[in-house]
Amino acid sequence: MDKTTKRKDYISWDEYFMGIALLSAKRSKDPHTQVGACIVDKRNKIVGIGYNGFPIGCSDDLLPWSREGKNINETKYPYVVHAEVNAILNSTKELYDCRMYVALFPCNECAKVIIQSGIKEVIYLSDKYSETDSVKAAKKMFDMAKVSYRQLKTNIKNILIDFEVKEQQNY
Repeated sequence: MDKTTKRKDYISWDEYFMGIALLSAKRSKDPHTQVGACIVDKRNKIVGIGYNGFPIGCSDDLLPWSREGKNINETKYPYVVHAEVNAILNSTKELYDCRMYVALFPCNECAKVIIQSGIKEVIYLSDKYSETDSVKAAKKMFDMAKVSYRQLKTNIKNILIDFEVKEQQNY
C-alpha cells in the first residue's frame, strides 16, 4: 500500500454510526431482540447512545423476557425501555436537528419521543415490521412532523472488531 495517499476502503459516516448503534445493541440482555441507537449532531459528534433493556433499578433477573404470557405483565413489553428512548435519555445535549441511527424502524411510541426531542432524521437498517399498525403510525407522525427517514444501503455485511493488540507501524 502506498503510504503517501489515504486509504480508500474506509467506512462512511452512516456506516460508522450504524456500527456504533449495532455495537450498543450487544449490551441488550433481551434474548429475542437486541436494538441499539446512536444520536449524532450536525458536526458528526455522538450525543447519545442507548439499547433496549429494563429501567435502571429494575432487575433483569426478576422481570420476564418472554414475548408471550397469560397476561401482558408476564411479558417483557410493559417493562422494556426501547433503544431510541434510552439514547434520548442518555443524551448529553439538545437534540434539535440531530439524526438517529437505529437497527429497526422505530415503533409509534418511540416516534413520539423522537419527534418531541427535536431529532430531524432517522436512519434505519431493517423495516421488517413495516406492515404493523405501530410502524404505520410512526411513519404517519414522522411525515406530519417533517422527520425524514431512510434505510441505510450498504455493501458491508459485517465489521470485525479485534481486541488483540497489534504493533502499529509509525502512526
